[in-house]
Amino acid sequence: MKYAIIDLETTGGKPADEAITEIAIYIFDGNNITDRFISLVNPERPIHWYVQKLTGINNKMLRRAPKFYEIAKQIIEITEGAVLVAHNASFDYRVLKKEFDRLGYKFERPTLCTVKLSKEIFPKLTSYSLGKLCQTLHIPVSDRHRASGDALATVELFKMILNKQRNLLDRIETPGISPVKKIKKDIVRTIDNLPAKKGIIYFYNKYDRIISINATGNIQRKVKQIYIKNNPKALDMQQQINRIEYELLQGNLISRVIAWHYRFKENPIFSPCTKIKFKHPHRFSNKQMILIDKGHYTGEKSYIYIENQQVIGYGFFDLEWQKQDLEVLKNRLTPVTDHPSLHKIIQDYLDKYKLEKIIRFES
Repeated sequence: MKYAIIDLETTGGKPADEAITEIAIYIFDGNNITDRFISLVNPERPIHWYVQKLTGINNKMLRRAPKFYEIAKQIIEITEGAVLVAHNASFDYRVLKKEFDRLGYKFERPTLCTVKLSKEIFPKLTSYSLGKLCQTLHIPVSDRHRASGDALATVELFKMILNKQRNLLDRIETPGISPVKKIKKDIVRTIDNLPAKKGIIYFYNKYDRIISINATGNIQRKVKQIYIKNNPKALDMQQQINRIEYELLQGNLISRVIAWHYRFKENPIFSPCTKIKFKHPHRFSNKQMILIDKGHYTGEKSYIYIENQQVIGYGFFDLEWQKQDLEVLKNRLTPVTDHPSLHKIIQDYLDKYKLEKIIRFES
């Protein structure tokens, strides 16, 4: 069986806010260490003073350390197919899962806890802290309260546990899954500079052609999610991405319509041209109407123009009187191809959310 023996150092403080500052993983096959991963981690938040004193890791040390999303794939890859082993595994597993949750990725691994196992196999000890166990069981330990030192001590403790009890299958907790692959350095820099705001993301390949467009409520998080996924489509996209651009847009509907428009231009048959029955056909029954939403910035509005139940185009305005002048709005339009799938995007949005305003023009 493959074991990933892990130890983390964190920022400390409130459990909801803590983040990893150092991680060490030793892959153990039951007899020998076969692989390892050790890294400081920039937690992007301050370390509690007590933790700095305990570990010797301070904020200055971590300024140039990789952020968690930069090493996430290496962690996923090295622990793939392994049982996660830690001293007080519930803590390490919770913190690790939380880091992946922030990226929008569901990290799951089976776990074994050496605290629980030690209590069963070495009963009646006064303490089961790692330091006390190492003293009692004569396990050499260096760099106490640093990830690598504590993880190596846990390896030795786990060896002793395995010598006493080889069959640990009934002690393993939780299910498990996988992924793989490293992020290019220039893409890492791009991701660091992306805003955590609403908008549209444009992904370009090396030929400067758009390969994907996404409307999202958080641009940076969406890009990070793409680089964490491991399905064939995501891996192919990661290989193709050469440049990332974005457009900030406060309006959710206009973001979806623009993303649809560019995707359709790139691939006109990406959605089947089947007739859609609208749940509320009266919404599109007026000869001319505009759907008003937020724009790029405070004060600007976006609009979608519909005529005779066909989507004609979209545009933006920032003066209040302009929304009542249909000719002005028509002149500002970016035309789109009317298509049942576009109708569905608009209809689904109207079924779930409210727009700022819908203006109907009677001819």
